[in-house]
Amino acid sequence: MIGKLLCLVLLLPAQALAQGFARLGTDAEGFAVPTPNPAFDFPQDHAAHPDYRIEWWYLTANLTGPDGTAYGVQWTLFRSALAPETREGWADPQVWFAHAAVTTPDQHLVAERIARGGIGQAGVSSQPFEAWIDDWQMAGSSFDDLTLTARGNAFAYDLELAANGPLVFHGDNGFSVKSAQGQASYYYSQPFYEVSGTLTLSQGDVPVTGAAWLDREWSSQPLADTQSGWDWFSLSFDTGDKLMGFLLREDEGASYSSATWIEADGTTTSYADGAFAAQPLEWSEVAGRDVPSRWAVQLPDKGINVTVNALNPKAWMALSIPYWEGPVTVQGSHTGRGYLEMTGYE
Repeated sequence: MIGKLLCLVLLLPAQALAQGFARLGTDAEGFAVPTPNPAFDFPQDHAAHPDYRIEWWYLTANLTGPDGTAYGVQWTLFRSALAPETREGWADPQVWFAHAAVTTPDQHLVAERIARGGIGQAGVSSQPFEAWIDDWQMAGSSFDDLTLTARGNAFAYDLELAANGPLVFHGDNGFSVKSAQGQASYYYSQPFYEVSGTLTLSQGDVPVTGAAWLDREWSSQPLADTQSGWDWFSLSFDTGDKLMGFLLREDEGASYSSATWIEADGTTTSYADGAFAAQPLEWSEVAGRDVPSRWAVQLPDKGINVTVNALNPKAWMALSIPYWEGPVTVQGSHTGRGYLEMTGYE
């Protein structure tokens, strides 16, 4: 019975969050909320903000093996607060969970970890930087030089990340508005990691190289109550420029958009609602539902008119929080590759 109770203590908060992952517009009463003109404090802000309800450390990587095969890697640590405080031991209201994945052209391998705060099983420290849950870890002497590890039943990876560009702040200096009603998050990225390391798959170890993009975001009510999910693009072009853009879908069919154009040297231009556009061109049946697998993406101000294709349309994250996440290729006015996340397709 004790074992079953412990399982419920761990799992019920994650299940509650799963019900609201694509609908994070619930009341933020009691929690801190983002406000304009943020004053970030680094390296401290690389760590957790327990007075906010939801937070993540979200890394995606586009990698290539020796034979030219394309791979995608995801490593994400989520923090969800049941109350805006921390406590010692099992009474701590901070819930942690993590997702890891490796995507190939014909496989999508996923794993999940869930932990309760206060017992040392998961957490994030800023100096030196360390984000961990069980034996999964993203850590290094600084945020610019990290080692990334995770393992599941059918895969593992051990990667080295070195940043060769600056942090990027989305929206208005990191204050990222998510709806016409004003819901917002604090949001910045490190999109300039160079990556090398090893994937361990059924065929053995595969040496890989490539690039990674790490998103940091926290809020307490990042969506309006009429928003049902999002489509998020992180695209790295062969020119060295990059684009982050997202659509937040409304229940009645409209959407709210935002984008950040990132020059090769890290200079940014932010775009408010309406400047960035993305339209599904092709849908694939995935896990019993239809999900877009080919998109037309435009940012006219920068001459962007591209087609974004999923490397593997079956990249469904069949976990406590189900969603689609996978690597993409880019063709058209610009070429390159990147990552796509889609939530709320039920």
